[in-house]
Amino acid sequence: MKSGSDPSDTARVNTNGYSAACVEARVPLLIRFGQFAHDKGGRKLSALHLHVDAFVADWLRRCCSPHRKSQRNAGREVGGPIEQMLRVVFPGSGPHRRSRRKAEPFQQQAPGFFTFLREERGLRETSVYHYVFYLRAFESYLDQIKLRRLRDLSPAILSAFVADRASKLGKCGVRDACGTLRVFLRYLHRERRVGRDLSAAVERPRSYRFSNIPRAVTWDEARRVLKSVDRRSATGRRDYAMLLLLITYGLRAREVAALTLDDIDWKSERLRIPGRKAGHSTAYPLSSVVGHALLEYIRRGRPETKDRHIFFRALAPPVPIQYSAVSCRATRYLRKAGVSVGRAGSHTLRHTCAQRLVDENFSLKEIGDYLGHRSSDSTRIYAKVALDALRKVALGDGEDIL
Repeated sequence: MKSGSDPSDTARVNTNGYSAACVEARVPLLIRFGQFAHDKGGRKLSALHLHVDAFVADWLRRCCSPHRKSQRNAGREVGGPIEQMLRVVFPGSGPHRRSRRKAEPFQQQAPGFFTFLREERGLRETSVYHYVFYLRAFESYLDQIKLRRLRDLSPAILSAFVADRASKLGKCGVRDACGTLRVFLRYLHRERRVGRDLSAAVERPRSYRFSNIPRAVTWDEARRVLKSVDRRSATGRRDYAMLLLLITYGLRAREVAALTLDDIDWKSERLRIPGRKAGHSTAYPLSSVVGHALLEYIRRGRPETKDRHIFFRALAPPVPIQYSAVSCRATRYLRKAGVSVGRAGSHTLRHTCAQRLVDENFSLKEIGDYLGHRSSDSTRIYAKVALDALRKVALGDGEDIL
């Protein structure tokens, strides 16, 4: 591949929503990468991605300070734009670094475990991800203590790992890590990868249901959060609509990110939420405030695209927003509004919606149906914040005597 730029390539980049300043900064970087790949023997567009890592390493060696953190940041600033440009200018040029996932842990010693989770246990990918997360930490710990064979596992090693995790995770995190480890150990014994079932050696920390209360904020604080959004920009109009959905309907971040234009029935003024966590769909009356906010974003913020998703990321290229970004935006505005709450995020606003329903004396069954709960157990936690009902219980018949 020879260096040089084609005007049609620049035009194609611009159609993907990049600003002129962004193009001016990134196209020269892509040209330098093209020259580097050409000098290294790259001749086919489909093989360009193979030279990205080498180019970033060369760039860091020549232009960046040896400080580890600055090198990591510079590596993202150089490699990220190249990968984005390759995807836009040369569609189908091959996989990119960011699209490659790390290998699942214990692939050599327990190669069928994640197939077992997906096919035999029928777990969703989001659940499988938690197994990957905790078992990757376990794999790293075994590598740290130089234990190479799973057959050499012992109760003492497992207890040491749990203690190590307890110093880094909360109670729920340790509980989940232990549950993951117990499933993994039972699988290893079933497959004859270890000599005995060690799952009983992993004691899960005792946790009590309803030991906490929902992390809701007051309705006045929710209004402050909404007022903190600058709706003069496309990003502000998008974020305002997302926050209204979280507060008004108590939606999960994943449900907001998955919304499409087909889920809004403007004539009947209905909002449909398909594929909820409980496996069903819910239809809500479309609030005039929410509908107006959605229209404002769709008309004056949403990029022109054939994709039917409603919400898109603000930076080019325009792709549907991820649920993690929805939660991050909620966190940002909670902090911007000066609202103090533990573990700020989209679920804080979901709890706020539920608290509002409790204050309006809706039954727990009605609240559970509104929030899309699979089981009534998920709704019982809100009984702890039904203050009027709790006062009546506390006052009992004997109180009249006093």
